[in-house]
Amino acid sequence: MRSLLSTFTGVDLAETIAYIALSLGVAFTGSLAAVFLVALVQPGHDLPFAGGMFNLHGGIEIHAAIFAIATATFALMRWQAARLGARLVGRYGMGLRCKVHARLTEAPLASLADATSAEIANVLTYNVEIVVQGFSALQQLLLAAVTSVVSLGLAFWVSPPLMLAVPVLACVGLMASRAFGREQAIVSRQYVADMTRLFWHSEDFPRRLRHVRSFEREDAEKASYVAVSARLYQGYRRQIELVASGRLMLELLAAVGVSAIFVFAHLWHGIDQPSLIAVCLLLGRVLPYALSTRQSFQQLRSAQPAFELWRKYMRMDAAPRSVSPIRATNSSALLRIDRMRIVPPLAGIDIAALNLVPGELCLISGESGIGKSSLIDVLSGMTEPALFSARLGDQPLSFDEYREVVRKGAYISQNVRPWQRSVRECLLWAAPGATDETMKHALREVGFDKRLLRKDGLDTTLQSASNRLSGGELQRLLLAQVILRQPFLALLDEATSALDMASEMAVLSAMKRLLPQTILMVVSHRSSVDALADQHLSIGNDLVAKLERSVHPPQAAGAMSIQSVTPDLEHASVSL
Repeated sequence: MRSLLSTFTGVDLAETIAYIALSLGVAFTGSLAAVFLVALVQPGHDLPFAGGMFNLHGGIEIHAAIFAIATATFALMRWQAARLGARLVGRYGMGLRCKVHARLTEAPLASLADATSAEIANVLTYNVEIVVQGFSALQQLLLAAVTSVVSLGLAFWVSPPLMLAVPVLACVGLMASRAFGREQAIVSRQYVADMTRLFWHSEDFPRRLRHVRSFEREDAEKASYVAVSARLYQGYRRQIELVASGRLMLELLAAVGVSAIFVFAHLWHGIDQPSLIAVCLLLGRVLPYALSTRQSFQQLRSAQPAFELWRKYMRMDAAPRSVSPIRATNSSALLRIDRMRIVPPLAGIDIAALNLVPGELCLISGESGIGKSSLIDVLSGMTEPALFSARLGDQPLSFDEYREVVRKGAYISQNVRPWQRSVRECLLWAAPGATDETMKHALREVGFDKRLLRKDGLDTTLQSASNRLSGGELQRLLLAQVILRQPFLALLDEATSALDMASEMAVLSAMKRLLPQTILMVVSHRSSVDALADQHLSIGNDLVAKLERSVHPPQAAGAMSIQSVTPDLEHASVSL
């Protein structure tokens, strides 16, 4: 509860206080309406308390009008409280989502290394909904508490002797509300864990389906999904059963309690009939809240593991931001990395004498899992190396200063998929000021223009089944983003792996021509890219990095035509 309240903003706290005040008014007017009902149930019998405050005069019409006014006021105030409560819950949920998304966006890559994509997807989506339900339950508990205090207080005012049994009933009710609490906590934690597993089965489903079918493992996939769904069903069923069991206990307790009050009133001489009716009406107002209280407590217990998962990601430190005044993205000075040590891999990779020159292409090659992506993360400034020594011209650079120098960058990997709705949105995300002609030109340069021949053009959707892009088309679209971005440093981590050899060479050649002020770092397993490279950084199985300058003149490489490269493999005849 303390952790939940610590997430409140100033506006949340102010509106919560207003909600409490309004709930207090709702409880008071509702209780008054219940008391005014006595005059209608027993005409001519005044309530002997409060110095004749409720000794209403007049006929049944006057009593009915007073009751109607009190009930209408109660209904309007309750409606307004519900609106305020809905605004509170909605904004609180929005705040949770925005905070955890912002923290994940700013988190260091190293802190996300052990996090699964399914768990992160769960945190950003359904998990927050469970926490919001818990917050709504807390709101209902608050309303129930205020209503109970006001109703019981007014009942005590009406007839103190009848309220002597309330403390005993309250103790029994508290014990009933805590029944099954431990089991509820266990069931809730398992439910959150199983929901995360379900995200694994749902992640990137079209690609996953091809993999499953090729191995003829459809039955195993169905069985696994059914197993997770069955656990979710059992968890959900058990949660509802626990709520129903608690409600049954409270209803039985209420039946015994009300019967006891009537017996007590009969045995205790001097208690008049109107007071007995008023007390029972006031206690009757508390009963629905008592029943909902049990469910609210269950929702709070369900929200606890979801909230803990949310807090786990909120505890991540933000990635360090450079405060260096150095801005050299347009500088002609040579950016040279004298020495850099990258861990992982565990043994470490040492890089020395790496010159980063705008307009040049550096090919990075090596076996899969050797550490190329770790190297790219360091070069992009997203991960700090174990050792770093660099210079900009004659000026030494710390890693923070290097990060500032390469701040205007572009990072594309083979697994990134656009999340925007259309081609236009995807390109404008990378270059907000780009015109239609500029975007079309960039798409032509990467060979994506044929896709635009369809009727929608730049407004071609990316998420519909009819316009689903192939892997090569997705990579071409993202490479067009790089051209529009005009970065100081472009890092392509196997970003052309879905293209055939000839297309890869054509696209990289076009990018090198169109980005004369950009340092191009390309990770590729194809040796043919060496024909375009100005330098080649290869990482051997012994984790020794070798740097070689290309023997090909940069001008020749940049002007290389598609015809000078291996023909398109999609139309080649292959013999085995």
